[in-house]
Amino acid sequence: MVQLNETLLEVLDQRATATGRSRSDLIREAIEQHYKEDFEAAIDRAMVDGYTRIPDDEVDAFHEDLARRSIAEEPW
Repeated sequence: MVQLNETLLEVLDQRATATGRSRSDLIREAIEQHYKEDFEAAIDRAMVDGYTRIPDDEVDAFHEDLARRSIAEEPW
């Protein structure tokens, strides 16, 4: 059970009528969208945190060193 004020009910009913969907369906979709946005924001924060802890120049230097060692180990 969810309590909504008259304005929200009016907006919800207008949307339901316009789209041929139920109130429950629209509310469910809104909640799912909210959690999807939270999940995507958490991923964005994790990526920023990763790049903050290990800057690109350190990653580039690591890959360059790895490539040089790999080439040097090849039995040409």
